[in-house]
Order: sequence, then structure tokens, then C-alpha cells
Amino acid sequence: MTSPIRIVTAVILDAAGRVLVVRKHGSDTFIQPGGKREAGEEPLQTLARELREELGVALRESSARALGTFEENAVNEPGRRVQGAAFLVEVEGTPRVQAEIAELAWIPLQAPHGVKLAPLSERHILPAARAGR
Repeated sequence: MTSPIRIVTAVILDAAGRVLVVRKHGSDTFIQPGGKREAGEEPLQTLARELREELGVALRESSARALGTFEENAVNEPGRRVQGAAFLVEVEGTPRVQAEIAELAWIPLQAPHGVKLAPLSERHILPAARAGR
């Protein structure tokens, strides 16, 4: 059995309590910002790098609060599982589309969300964020 893809994800809330989700080029599904860990990286180092690359924002590491680690079917890699460590974080700067990100959206934490969400976000990360706010 193939081991799951290990990622680190961010839950970023705006002043209205909406959560930021992103959609990659070639996908119709929105996910939490974040990405795969590189060799030797700690989870928050991965998150800081990914948020800078994908959204042009800086992670406030002191704000990071672990929400948990969750596993689900991967949406962008069929037949694979993804294991995501999720953190509720604050960032400096205004998120903008860059790198492999095609679109971003601010959605309510409660359903209906108005966009197609990845199972990892919908079933695990957003419920954890609602419970941990």
C-alpha cells in the first residue's frame, strides 16, 4: 500500500470569520492553502514557504495553533490518500493568486460553502476549525 501524501495546511480567517480556500490550475476543487513538506522542513516552515509562494503572504508563526492531523482521499492525485496537518494561523499581507493557484475564495465556515471543497477540508479541517475557534 502506498503511503499517504503528507501535507501541511492553513486555516486563515478574515475579520468576518470566513475561511480562505484556493483552487489550483487544472482542478475544479477548492482546498486549504499549504503543501508538501520538503526534506528537513518542520511543519510551520513548510507552511511559511507555501503561503509565501502561493499567496504572497507571511505566516505569523506565533499565531499558529494545531487543529489536528487528518487523512482522506486526495483530490488532485487520484488513487492516493493525503494526510494533512492543519493549523489555524494569521498572516501578514493580502492573499493574492500566484504560482499554481488559479483562484482563491473566502467562504463561510458553515455549509453551504458555495464552492466544491476537497473531502479533507469539508469533512475534517473545517469542522476542526469550527470547534477550535
